[in-house]
Amino acid sequence: MRVVTISATYGTAGSVIGPAVAERLGVPFVDRAIPSAVAEELGCTLEEALAHDDRAEHGLGRLLAGAMRLPTVTFGGVDMYVPGAMPLAPEEFVTRTERMIKETAQSQGGVFLGRAGAVVLAEHPGALHVRLDAPLKRRVLQTATFFEIPEREARKLIEDNDRARTAYVRHFYRTDPADPHLYHLVLDSTTIPMPTCVEMVVMAADALG
Repeated sequence: MRVVTISATYGTAGSVIGPAVAERLGVPFVDRAIPSAVAEELGCTLEEALAHDDRAEHGLGRLLAGAMRLPTVTFGGVDMYVPGAMPLAPEEFVTRTERMIKETAQSQGGVFLGRAGAVVLAEHPGALHVRLDAPLKRRVLQTATFFEIPEREARKLIEDNDRARTAYVRHFYRTDPADPHLYHLVLDSTTIPMPTCVEMVVMAADALG
């Protein structure tokens, strides 16, 4: 069973390339199913689970990023900053998420987007770890074009998401998601056409598998 993790900075089309790779490999694309499954296991609502998920629009990563800009805020009191959230420790959500990723990889394989997959599945036999990244200027242009929004708005969207996802990985895994040593393959999907990126990831996954 093929296992691929994809770490993607905002504006590099991870949510497009990931499903395409999964379809080519004949495995599930694992992204939105994770918080849903964790919510069911913990007995909380999906909204409450998303408050702790790094891929969600208002997830824990954004909370951590905000806390990092406020020196008087400690991570130990992070829950009080989630409006309406259940009293669930972020570490508990992350632990359940890790277990779900590992169990899914073991039972059916998959392409996993975000959530520090390269770290969580670092020891999984035959897993391919991919990083999608590009200079900020090109990501801004690609995002502005895709969403048909001004470049200033696209830049803010990218910077907020980058800061949030980096905060998530650094806080829980004490590592930098941009570290190339975590990955087998690093691609600039703003200059390499997306179909070519998909082809390269599939070829690399087949070679490792």
